[in-house]
Amino acid sequence: MTSRFTELVVDCHDPERLADFWCAVLDFKVIDRAEGQVEIASWEPTAEAVRARQTPPTIVFIRVPERKAGKNRLHLDVSPVDTTTEAEAARLMALGATTVDIGQGPGRGWIVMADPEGNEFDVVRSLAPAVE
Repeated sequence: MTSRFTELVVDCHDPERLADFWCAVLDFKVIDRAEGQVEIASWEPTAEAVRARQTPPTIVFIRVPERKAGKNRLHLDVSPVDTTTEAEAARLMALGATTVDIGQGPGRGWIVMADPEGNEFDVVRSLAPAVE
């Protein structure tokens, strides 16, 4: 018997705002809304599909009254698929992300950023095909 990783839940102050931000970052769409929560995904999951194979998890943003405090214990890494890491970081800044220093030091090969509510994430190596 096994389990599947089906959702990543993010506590936040404004679920709609973060869902909009992360949909733009990941090219996801909203698949469900309820009072105080928004779920986004790259696909429309069904119980049958999830039971049949490992599938990408959805992200659920849930409203909580408290604000984020301190560094995240868990974070996402995103890899640009058609541009450089630096160009993707610039695009994400235009969407509302900021760069942050969590003690990572210079020249690590990734860029540490925060979403509009301050949740850290990394822009890591580009998956874009090499240009000759």
